[in-house]
Amino acid sequence: MPHSARRHATLYRMETAEHICPYGLKTRDLLHREGFKVEDHTLTSRDQIEAFKARHHVETTPQVFIDDKRIGGYEGVLRFLGKKVPDKDAVTYGPVIALFAMAAAMALAVSWSTQGSLATVAAAEWFIALSMCLLALQKLKDIESFATMFLNYDLLAQRWVRYGYVYPFAEGLAGVLMVAGALMWLSIPLALFIGTVGAVSVFKAVYVDRRELTCACVGGDSKVPLGFVSLTENVMMIAMALWMLFKPMGMGIGS
Repeated sequence: MPHSARRHATLYRMETAEHICPYGLKTRDLLHREGFKVEDHTLTSRDQIEAFKARHHVETTPQVFIDDKRIGGYEGVLRFLGKKVPDKDAVTYGPVIALFAMAAAMALAVSWSTQGSLATVAAAEWFIALSMCLLALQKLKDIESFATMFLNYDLLAQRWVRYGYVYPFAEGLAGVLMVAGALMWLSIPLALFIGTVGAVSVFKAVYVDRRELTCACVGGDSKVPLGFVSLTENVMMIAMALWMLFKPMGMGIGS
């Protein structure tokens, strides 16, 4: 790195009995990884913290000094080192990629355990059913935020607001029943209904009305853009419901 030749950095960070500043630890770790020798000063009382802020005319800690020049906190050090500063409001597909990757890994693990092979039809079935469960879990973490965001585009929720609160439970129930291969008379129409309503709603909002919205598919705090991902979630539910419907009666996943 262009600045790593400056080997010495002085760090001031908060570490009291009540609170250890996580950004102070992240800053120290970053400097160590970049080859700096860190002179680590902990501010262990509120008086020390306030005196430090007043002395250096800053409002927050941690603070880093290199060659007697104040660099700033964690983000300031990132900029100094020429690294990208995370944008908390940036659009990202990260959460949904992680979720689907975990669902795929779990489906392959179950397929290997029960079928003795990774390349099975059951693995694809488990992937969809487990994805439904994980997506429902993300929504249920903060159902109030999810239901509010859901109102931006779901056609049924806009007519019946309580549907936004029902949806995560319906999705989770359908997923769990499909994993178990139980009560298919309930899970199939449930998945087919919510998947169809969801697909129509997303298609209208994104591809007909051309609205730029955030997808509630992975929870109410999502920064995932509404579009292909949410449409895929709903199409997967529809496909899974139809697949299970036309399988021989009584055959669940892995049968």
